Amino acid sequence: MQKDWNQTIKHLGGLMQEVGSGIPEVVKAFGAMDKAVSQDGALSCKQKELMALAIGIAIRCEGCIGFHTRAAIKHGATREEIMETIGLSIYMGGGPSYVYGAQALEAFDQLSG
Repeated sequence: MQKDWNQTIKHLGGLMQEVGSGIPEVVKAFGAMDKAVSQDGALSCKQKELMALAIGIAIRCEGCIGFHTRAAIKHGATREEIMETIGLSIYMGGGPSYVYGAQALEAFDQLSG
């Protein structure tokens, strides 16, 4: 079964907007935190997105995989970098990360095409 990652991101984005309308101050604070960590610093934005993707794979978060794969592509991540990120995730998260890593590769292939 192949997941439609563009549709997944769109669907989750809509659900997250609904949550945001119910708890706007929490979502505003989360957005501020996202903005603060999404700046180039000692680590580039691409490196940070690859780290976030690795964490998303390791904790088995499909939404994280979709959003951070898309952001990593935006910041110039290559398929080889995604593969190394998946490898690190498997090392840290074992077999379940292997499964979610395969989903991340599928997401990369769909979202970068």
